[in-house]
Amino acid sequence: MVDKESSSWLPLSSSTECPYHRALGFESGSVTADQISCSNQDQYGGWYSSWLPHKARLNNQGFGCTWLSKFNDQQQWLQIDLKEVGVVSGILTQGRCDADEWITKYSVQYRTVESLNWIYYKDQTGNNRVFYGNSDRSSTVQNLLRPPIVARYVRLLPLGWHTRIAVRMELLMCMNKCS
Repeated sequence: MVDKESSSWLPLSSSTECPYHRALGFESGSVTADQISCSNQDQYGGWYSSWLPHKARLNNQGFGCTWLSKFNDQQQWLQIDLKEVGVVSGILTQGRCDADEWITKYSVQYRTVESLNWIYYKDQTGNNRVFYGNSDRSSTVQNLLRPPIVARYVRLLPLGWHTRIAVRMELLMCMNKCS
């Protein structure tokens, strides 16, 4: 169970489905730039400085509307610091708004504190779960986490992409009542 003052956070069991979801705040802007980081971020200069991880916001538009990975390989990741432990119940993804670039599949890692090792989200057979992403630049693909995860840090790890690794996203948080 997540220790929260509010009764809106959901205790988890292995069979838990989330009754209600709310957006964490990528699209609304309540997730701040310092909460979103990526692999190789220290190398984002020149042209790539327009494609920093904090641009990975669902429905973001205009030049630099997405996180665009500097490298296209399976060692890349986009990381979110929730600032406190929460119950994450889903992920929404979109491709780059102004070009045919998107992720086609990805996996998820998480942890509750910075000092712990990353945990892969697993499928029912114990393998790292592969989530299917986008097939175009503008559609939103929703992947629910069943069961949801308890985490402070979440990483999206691209496994496949069309042209280049590019993503706009939102995390869904689990609630046991509408608010």
